Amino acid sequence: MDQHADTPPAGSDTLPRKHLSRRASLIGGLIAVLALAGTGWLAWRLTHTTPEAGSTATAPGAPGGPGAPPAGRRGAPATTVGVATAERTSIPVLLEALGTVTPQASVKVRPQVNGVLLKVLFKEGQMLRAGELMATIDPRQFEMALMQASGQRQRDEAQLDSARVTLQRFKTLLEQDSIARQEVDTQAALVKQLEGTVTIDKAAEGTARLNLGYTRVVAPVSGRVGLRTVDVGNVVSSSDANGIALITQVTPIDVVFSIPQDRAAELQQTVAAGGVMKVTALDRTRSSVLDSGVFASLDNQVDTTTGTVKAKARFANSQLTLFPSQFVNVRLTVKTIDNAVVVPVTALRNGSTGDYVYVVNGTERTVSLRPVQRGQATVDKIVLTSGLQAGERVITEGADRLKDGARVVLPGDQPAAAGAGAGGGNRQGGARRQRPAASAPLAATSQAAGS
Repeated sequence: MDQHADTPPAGSDTLPRKHLSRRASLIGGLIAVLALAGTGWLAWRLTHTTPEAGSTATAPGAPGGPGAPPAGRRGAPATTVGVATAERTSIPVLLEALGTVTPQASVKVRPQVNGVLLKVLFKEGQMLRAGELMATIDPRQFEMALMQASGQRQRDEAQLDSARVTLQRFKTLLEQDSIARQEVDTQAALVKQLEGTVTIDKAAEGTARLNLGYTRVVAPVSGRVGLRTVDVGNVVSSSDANGIALITQVTPIDVVFSIPQDRAAELQQTVAAGGVMKVTALDRTRSSVLDSGVFASLDNQVDTTTGTVKAKARFANSQLTLFPSQFVNVRLTVKTIDNAVVVPVTALRNGSTGDYVYVVNGTERTVSLRPVQRGQATVDKIVLTSGLQAGERVITEGADRLKDGARVVLPGDQPAAAGAGAGGGNRQGGARRQRPAASAPLAATSQAAGS
């Protein structure tokens, strides 16, 4: 038997193997395509199929399902808000303005006679009392003028006495019919003339004595003296523009400010009724109080350019915190509203029907829209004249997102959606655990292809 009879010809073994390899590749590719298609269909089925009645599957968008809103927002969403309690208190009605500190008296001290300045008896910035000696002027020329006027008066008075004696003698002779009446009348006229001369002399003497007194320059008002404008030895006169010094009265002192013309009648009625309105002077930053005083007076006409009326307040200024011509902020307490229901300004809302607030309904954590009437307002508080009682809670923050009957979450409340959030997390974890099972055909396909 030929030993090569059962031996296949060369190359016959490789041909079937090539055909088998191609067939396995085609089958593996087909399985991979089917696996991908099945995975896509399964994913679409899981995310779009609505569960049947009685089924435990969760539809997308349903509570707890994919795309569902958080548990705290199911139905009407609960809004986290800020609250405040309406309280009953006394609230002042204030009027604020910018004022200028104005002294009650500001006097420029000028000498009333001309002469050489001998002494300056004050220190710059010193507080002076009215009548206190400030400076002296050389008095010698005025002493001489006084002596001259006094001598002239004495001479004329002696002549007057002599004329009166002569007139009395002439009257006696006239009764005895020993003298003519004409001489008596002439002597009487001379007496009257000398009496007038004596009167003029007395006035001249008084003027000389007054000028001598003017050589002592005294403070006309009480106040603080400013900087000295003249030195000792200079010739001063009443026509000097700068004078000797400037005295400004600082205690008490006034503050002039402007108020709107609409408030003038209210202030005028309060003043006419004898009411006392407190005024506070603040610094330019409104951080500290300079002094407290009272409302003094109101001007008698409106400034047509600004539509305001000038007013004046008076301060004791015992601590000298107010300085003349200083700009200050004025806070005038017009009146005080007692037992008013007050809420924060942020709680008041305004709509098409008027003003309203959101009131918290007890422990239900819902709110009600309550129409109210507003009253006087301050920087952070406002008076409600009707619609709200003291002790009720109102919404101060987050009211823009509320409607009548909406549920709210108050500060300090425990989050109600914590359990729901945890359940949602478990479901998501379960979904993540199912995804590797869906990708199992891919692993099988890759094993088949490798084989």
